[in-house]
Amino acid sequence: MSGEGDAPEDEKDAAAGDGHEAPGGEPVRLPLTGDLDLHPFSPREIPSVVEEYVRACRERGVLRLRLAHGRGKGVQRAVVRRALASMPDVVSFSDAPPEAGGWGATVVVLRGGKTSSVF
Repeated sequence: MSGEGDAPEDEKDAAAGDGHEAPGGEPVRLPLTGDLDLHPFSPREIPSVVEEYVRACRERGVLRLRLAHGRGKGVQRAVVRRALASMPDVVSFSDAPPEAGGWGATVVVLRGGKTSSVF
């Protein structure tokens, strides 16, 4: 029987935060790749999902992130950026380059050691 502790370090996931459950009551597990699509989450879940994902990525040394929130009217973008602005480990955030989603995604740099990324 394989448990979470048996997964290789680069395959471990983060729980999406309190109250985020998959059907059946299990917490939603998000891969810590640095690239998170926020479309599956309800607007009220976005702040806690972003906070938990950023925290988990930083703990694992993933220091450059791309958070895809969509273009729309900019409401989700504003919610994401408000959450990021309140986090002390966030060094900077900005629109993603056009090839990575433009203003439909936010690129985040976290405090820590050397970073490298395609974003």
